[in-house]
Amino acid sequence: MVYDRKGDRGMMGTEENMLKPVKIIVEKHPDGYVAYPLGLKGIVVGEGDTYEEVLADVKSAINFHVETFDKQVLEVAPPILEAFVAEAGVVA
Repeated sequence: MVYDRKGDRGMMGTEENMLKPVKIIVEKHPDGYVAYPLGLKGIVVGEGDTYEEVLADVKSAINFHVETFDKQVLEVAPPILEAFVAEAGVVA
């Protein structure tokens, strides 16, 4: 059995159905949120009015992308271990 971080029961624990962690960038804009995963082949974007809506939308988009193009879209080498946000001043 697979459990998420909240301890909820997930899919059966076969290798084929194992959940793969995906890092997601969430951006807050004046008119809502945009989110996109790191380390997937192809372009996947989610949008929503709230943080919860954008996460649900991007997760749905990721699942649709994997179902459409197969699990090979998850096989990116080298894998992204961590993601950071940095800010730098630029001449405008």
